[in-house]
Amino acid sequence: MTIHTDRLSDPAVRAFVGAVNAGDRASLLGLLTPDATMADDGSDRDLADWIDREIFSSHGHLDVDSESRDGRSLVAGYRNDTWGEMRTKWSFTVEDDGRISRFETGQA
Repeated sequence: MTIHTDRLSDPAVRAFVGAVNAGDRASLLGLLTPDATMADDGSDRDLADWIDREIFSSHGHLDVDSESRDGRSLVAGYRNDTWGEMRTKWSFTVEDDGRISRFETGQA
């Protein structure tokens, strides 16, 4: 059973998942620090290129199965038009101002 986005514990992660699922690029970018970074399957990626390719142009969607680390780590079903559906893990670094400075994702 998935966790509804509104019930995710961490406000920044909740907003991130909501923005991904709504296809809301502006909201997602507003959640990130100016120097935010990310990694996919253990390799650092260009954040702007990755979110365009893996989320927005391919209609990415997250269905969260579980959370840990006070809501800053997720296991989720992720799907997009390029790769289909896969089980993924997500980890977020959230700064004191509530913005995300890093996220890491990969297959779970």
